[in-house]
Amino acid sequence: MVRLVAIMISIILQIIAAAIAIRFMKLTKYRLSWILLSLAFVLIAARTFIQLIEYFWGEPSFRLMMLDDWLGVSISILIIVGVVLIRELFYSLKRAEIQRARAEKRVINAIIRTEENEKKRFAKDLHDGLGPILSSVKMSLSALEKKVARSDGGSEILGSITSMTNEAISALKDISNNLSPHILTNFGPASAIRDFTRKINQTGALEIEFKTNMEKQRLDPDTEVVLYRAACELINNSIQHSGATHIDIELTSVDNIVTMQFIENGKGFDPKKVKSGDKRGMGLSNIETRVRSVNGIFILESEEGEGTSALIKLTV
Repeated sequence: MVRLVAIMISIILQIIAAAIAIRFMKLTKYRLSWILLSLAFVLIAARTFIQLIEYFWGEPSFRLMMLDDWLGVSISILIIVGVVLIRELFYSLKRAEIQRARAEKRVINAIIRTEENEKKRFAKDLHDGLGPILSSVKMSLSALEKKVARSDGGSEILGSITSMTNEAISALKDISNNLSPHILTNFGPASAIRDFTRKINQTGALEIEFKTNMEKQRLDPDTEVVLYRAACELINNSIQHSGATHIDIELTSVDNIVTMQFIENGKGFDPKKVKSGDKRGMGLSNIETRVRSVNGIFILESEEGEGTSALIKLTV
């Protein structure tokens, strides 16, 4: 009786397994490997059903024994061939994952290039459109200032207007350069990052020490943009959120590996608690996305009260 219960349970479970395997054939797009394995599940259930028949007959039948043995051989062959062929399924899944990653990278690169091209276009429009107008205003004010100086009054107000115009021209140059730094385009990431850190040091907000062995080395334009934007974003995060007083940035190239090490002495934070919705979280997420787009890695380490360090590593 116990054997009968065991056989019945086996038949039920094997039928369920065979049904599930057959349903999965559609998901695998009816690949031969899964068809063979599904057929093996069906034959296993059939073989157990033969054992049930033998149980009720009492005496084993020679024909049923032969059928059971050949079913065992067939099941073994189906499983062996199915397992060998199922490698193709894993390879196709791996190829699909690689293609998906490449497609995602192409989309990210296209977005970044479009963003940079729009910044360049906007910077050019500002420089070529508004720049000459402000320069003409400055020249007119200079000419008017000479005339006003000969008469009484008005020179002080005119001098103030001239000063504000000079500030507007200077601000316009800074905005244009921040959108699309000509130093990055003409001289590379080392010069661009050094120029950016020099401007920050002049403000007295904090002290930045920048070291590099890449003074004249040029990289792929996309890689150069990623390094520069990442450095700017990390520095801005430190100014806005960490309260750091000192930052060390080291940009090095050894063989075909470029690394950028960033260390600051701010108040630090718990990376797990930083939400992508806040400015710092979005900035760090943008850095990681940009670095991934050029096949690089971005490692961020921080602890509350211990400052923050970041590492960017690229193969060029």
